[in-house]
Amino acid sequence: MTKSEMAGRMNEAQAWLPGKRVKIDFGGEGVVMLDGAAQQVTEEDGPADTTIKVSWADWQDLAEGKLDGMTAFMQGKLKVEGDMSNAMQLQGVFAKLRS
Repeated sequence: MTKSEMAGRMNEAQAWLPGKRVKIDFGGEGVVMLDGAAQQVTEEDGPADTTIKVSWADWQDLAEGKLDGMTAFMQGKLKVEGDMSNAMQLQGVFAKLRS
């Protein structure tokens, strides 16, 4: 799945946190913004309540359930800037992607 396809699926599944802006930063691969304030998922960069920095490969493993979020965080594969509670709620986002 490409980043654009993923953003489209997340948008269709309404995979955002209500009222919160969570940016997933894939480094050189770009970003995906889960914009709960605007109720949309885009590939546009901007300010966010929480920024999650992760490689595209590790993100795919997280989304497919091959890598646990807490394990990725403890191993330094996933970094969180801002409100950590928003990052903790992303398990629900992953569930929406797999359904």
